[in-house]
Amino acid sequence: MSGKQITFYTAAYSPFSERVRLALDEAGAKYTVHEFDKGRTKPEWYYQINPLGKIPALTYGGPDVPSDQPSPESAKLFESLPLLEFIAEIYPEAQLLPADPVLRTKARTFIQLYVNYVHDLFKGAFFLGQPAEPILQAIAELQQALAPTGFAVGQFSIADIAVAPFLMRMMLFLRVGLGAYSAEDGRKMRDALGSEKFARFARYIRDLHERPSIKDHWDEVGFVRLGTVLWLRYASW
Repeated sequence: MSGKQITFYTAAYSPFSERVRLALDEAGAKYTVHEFDKGRTKPEWYYQINPLGKIPALTYGGPDVPSDQPSPESAKLFESLPLLEFIAEIYPEAQLLPADPVLRTKARTFIQLYVNYVHDLFKGAFFLGQPAEPILQAIAELQQALAPTGFAVGQFSIADIAVAPFLMRMMLFLRVGLGAYSAEDGRKMRDALGSEKFARFARYIRDLHERPSIKDHWDEVGFVRLGTVLWLRYASW
């Protein structure tokens, strides 16, 4: 287990930051949180940590210092997916990556399937009003990659951590009718994802909801509120 200091830079309700928080909590890490107001311009000192000014980010190692005074001795790390790999490596006992090399590869592949085939279609259907059929096809492909039972590769791993904040929001937004999709496409998605064809995917979403590290921080009211703000922002483009 890592004994070095970790400071986690985040913003409330950010699904990218949520990935990192889930990994840290699953690993049992001790860490300091510095939370920014979402959407606000970052202070100048933060660009020492992430030159892009985005969250999430970590500082790792070095002396214990105030979070707004990062030490030159600490490693500055950012981008959520590499951070998941980093946390899995420094906390191997948490088994966030399976020991079996085949399952490790499947976990990484599952993440890439989401990133390359699902994520943009989720944004397109829910925030830009694009047709529903492509996202349903992408979810069907993702479902095929799921292990027969349990989580993405059977055991809980970074594969689940990477996709849970997004897939769970998608299903929540669909359930409450939030999004730029038409009423017809909303019905189409609800009917399809509630059908036997997507039974394995539905079981997977329920299993994610029951994971303690997810359940403890799941805030439907906050997610819907922020989803409404984001939808209005996208709709004005």
